[in-house]
Amino acid sequence: MRKLEPVRLKPWTLPIIIVALSVPIVAAFMLAGPGAGLAAGALAAVAIVVVAARARFDEPIEVAPSRGGGYTLLVVAISSLDDPALAGAIAEIASAGARATRTGAEQAAEVLVLAPAINAPIAHWLSDLRKARFDAQRRLAVSLASLAAAQVDARGQVGDSDPVQAVEDTLRTFPAQEVVFVTPSDHGGQVEEIRRRLDRRVRVLNAG
Repeated sequence: MRKLEPVRLKPWTLPIIIVALSVPIVAAFMLAGPGAGLAAGALAAVAIVVVAARARFDEPIEVAPSRGGGYTLLVVAISSLDDPALAGAIAEIASAGARATRTGAEQAAEVLVLAPAINAPIAHWLSDLRKARFDAQRRLAVSLASLAAAQVDARGQVGDSDPVQAVEDTLRTFPAQEVVFVTPSDHGGQVEEIRRRLDRRVRVLNAG
């Protein structure tokens, strides 16, 4: 069972946190009345909930047991794989992996394309995933078509709106030996988290 990495605080940080939360509430009560004090308290509670919701698991990512000697590659399409050069790079990675892990006759790589259903923050809080899933399905279709043109036989699926969670969910059933992100630069933090928690190679192909 996974658990959150414990938060370690210096002895002097807890009083500072309490003061930082309580002083605005007390000041609002004194200066603007009970209504403002209650509003300040509500804002403090929301801040605590947001911080707690953003906490991440920091344990190693579990990967399903290997199904054999073939090479398995997970491609995380945060951006559409619509550039022939990017599709060609994926083809080279898959071909090199298959050559390195073949048993007997050369065996084609097994490639899975994962398209996270990335959502706008307000739509995520409203649990409206329709547009996000539609965009992910379109991104997936374009990516699979580009890989097919590059002679890569791949299958695909739509994943969670959080790319890190989507990768975790997928690796529980798909034993990828390597992960390749196709992503713009603004998702670097998520890639680094995967690298830190995954015991296999993680590459990045920048999509502009």
